This record gives sequence, structure tokens and C-alpha cells, in this order.
Amino acid sequence: MTASCAGSLPISTVAPPRLDLPEAATRPCALATLPEAPSLADLEAAYLLRGAQILACDSARRLAVDALDAERAMQDRWMEAEKGGRKGARRG
Repeated sequence: MTASCAGSLPISTVAPPRLDLPEAATRPCALATLPEAPSLADLEAAYLLRGAQILACDSARRLAVDALDAERAMQDRWMEAEKGGRKGARRG
């Protein structure tokens, strides 16, 4: 017995949805460095600056993760809609 693929629906040529990452999420994180012979003031200033830079970096990372989660959710909904459209097309 020979199986035929003539009854199969074509694969969709429509691309799944994609999101652009926020610009802040694509920038490398900057971290303060100490001079060659740091003073106590240099150490304190770098400590405070690095804390702020780490918070900014973590916020950018969170933006990237949120964008990825949203994109995956959109793609999941898109895939379900594609499956639903194919099922409906077979019946017709």
C-alpha cells in the first residue's frame, strides 16, 4: 500500500512573531575599576558606583528576560492558532 502526502496541508510560510530587545538590554554592562594605587576615597567611590552599575545591569537583564518570555508566549499563541487553522482547513 502506498501512502500519499497529497492530502497534507502545506507548511505555513508566515514567520512566527518576534520582538525587538530594548536597547538597554543589548548594551554591555559597565563596571567601575580602581586606579593603580587606590586611596580609601577611590575604594568608597568605586563601591558605590559599582552598586549602581550592578542595579542598572540587572534591570537591563530583566528587560531581556521579560522580552524573551513575551516573545515565547506570542509564539506559543501563534503556534496554537496555526494548528487551529490547519484543523479547520482539513474539514473544509
